[in-house]
Amino acid sequence: MSGPRPVVLSGPSGAGKSTLLKKLLKEYEGIFGFSVSHTTRSPRPGEENGKDYHYVTREYMQASIDKGEFIESAVFSGNMYGTSRASVQAVKDKNLICVLDIDMQGVRAVKTTDLNPIYIFIQPPSMSILEKRLRDRETESEESLQKRLHAAQVDMVISKDPGIFDIVIVNDSLDDAYGKLKDALIEEIKKVQKINLSC
Repeated sequence: MSGPRPVVLSGPSGAGKSTLLKKLLKEYEGIFGFSVSHTTRSPRPGEENGKDYHYVTREYMQASIDKGEFIESAVFSGNMYGTSRASVQAVKDKNLICVLDIDMQGVRAVKTTDLNPIYIFIQPPSMSILEKRLRDRETESEESLQKRLHAAQVDMVISKDPGIFDIVIVNDSLDDAYGKLKDALIEEIKKVQKINLSC
């Protein structure tokens, strides 16, 4: 795939990935693009089709996966999630750094591709803080919440394995975490800014 080097942003639900990503996209408008994932789950209040996710049927998504149209896909809490090749290339074609917000299963799948991204894991300060963040959302059933917490524990252990992530950022302070995220990406940011200036 041609274009700037993408960024894989991973971490448990509630770790603060979306908040950090929104800050990054706001500060560096015209530098980053958001790869819009596909899912078979229903939209949450305030989410928009084509912006937050591409909401599709299970049949459509499975057929697309079978055709090799996805870089990665996973099933979580009974719903399918995935990143299509087309959604990543659409961002790269605009000379933007494509950001992929994916789970650990997706990270492993991306590692088998030619994408060559920067791998970043966002970690909550503790499991108790993560649980509070998830409960405060009031969007999860107790069963779903427990599944997310279990997955978070597993992901946090795996994130420590050598070679999985280029950097692990503990989101105990939004400003500090954001500073570390920018530091990890500054070389790619400068490359895109230089290309944009020469156009």
